[in-house]
Amino acid sequence: MRFGSHVSIRNGYFAAAKYMDSIGGNAFQYFPKNPRSLTVKEFNRQDAKLCHEFCVENNLVSIAHTPYPTSLTPSIEKKALTIDSLLNDLEIADCCGSIGVVVHFGSQISKTDPLASYQLMIEMLNLILSKWDGQTLLLLENSAGKSGALGTTLEELVQVRNLTDYPEKIGFCLDTCHAYASGLWSGKNHEELWGKASELGYLTSLKAVHLNNSKYDLGSGKDRHANIFKNGYIEKECFKNLFQLPNLADIPFVLETPSDEGITHQEEISMLYQFIQT
Repeated sequence: MRFGSHVSIRNGYFAAAKYMDSIGGNAFQYFPKNPRSLTVKEFNRQDAKLCHEFCVENNLVSIAHTPYPTSLTPSIEKKALTIDSLLNDLEIADCCGSIGVVVHFGSQISKTDPLASYQLMIEMLNLILSKWDGQTLLLLENSAGKSGALGTTLEELVQVRNLTDYPEKIGFCLDTCHAYASGLWSGKNHEELWGKASELGYLTSLKAVHLNNSKYDLGSGKDRHANIFKNGYIEKECFKNLFQLPNLADIPFVLETPSDEGITHQEEISMLYQFIQT
């Protein structure tokens, strides 16, 4: 199994990889640039190359995450900026050797036309991916189900991917807190959910998991992460069932859990490795 956490790139991409290795993880996630703005970053390619080489040598896998303002259903004013920013994210991640860049599914943009958001998402994905020929994938993340959210079902995620011109450049990232909050994954509907995921082709394109517990109960629609073994509603046996899925044996399970609530990511990673051996 590959366990790790989100890490800072304050000291560079190479330093982020070395940090994860030093705390016992073999997977990590990072923001390729300032997480609070849509910008095009002139990045240190040598640093990114060193990160890539270190990951190969030390059996580390990484994913990147787009900045918070990134949306696949942007306003007209932000459309060009979003496309440039996402292409920049993909380029940085590719230089770092990352398998994918996670992007949130879009939101509802019209109260009268339920298809408008999906059409805009597909257009955006086509515009971005028509200009991208690197190895790094764009990874669509499922939503938590708050008002106006899309992407809470496997069918939506798979259909948007299938309707683009470049499905081979798109994968999926499952967020376990989002899946629980939206009601997609109760932790108990194991066979039903993963049977459907396999049928739809979602499972074969699942490239990463955001490993988070939920601070709120099933179907709450609230995106509030809790530590895996502390203060969460998802029972630990539900996670064990998830870890036992054969298709997920080598993909990164990345913690986005609180690190200031009595347990560090290093401790949580260690607990995860102990847990899968029990």
